[in-house]
Amino acid sequence: MDKLDKFDLAIIRELQKNGRITVTELSSRVGLSKTPCQIRMKRLEEQGYILGYIALVDLKKLNVNYVAFVQVTLSDTRTQALNAFNEAVRQIPEVEQCHMTAANFDYLLKIRTSDMESYRTVLGEKISSLPHVTNTSTFVVMEDVKDIESRLG
Repeated sequence: MDKLDKFDLAIIRELQKNGRITVTELSSRVGLSKTPCQIRMKRLEEQGYILGYIALVDLKKLNVNYVAFVQVTLSDTRTQALNAFNEAVRQIPEVEQCHMTAANFDYLLKIRTSDMESYRTVLGEKISSLPHVTNTSTFVVMEDVKDIESRLG
């Protein structure tokens, strides 16, 4: 991959703020004419710097604003066990994020549901039954102080 210059980085920053920005507006904001800006965007996409474009939605309006973080400890951390856990956790739609950690637990999961009752169901019926799970510990989010939506302004 080529090294990114200030124009490439500016394009990425602007697209992170607004993925629906017109090429004309984008080129104006980054200080390039339209055609070179389009060429750079296409190259950034082809080289994998830009993975795609998404819509940020109001999760409260969709009634999925209950968030909990779950520490998960496995009974086995050999490659086969980790792969089995990874594959299984990807199948749970309520798991918004899953990160393997270097800590006194093995994974940190971000779970999003509509309320505590549905979270308890997800924890009891889905997360706790994942391969090699031996222990979980839940941390409930009381308030979103900084999230992706807060970076948009």
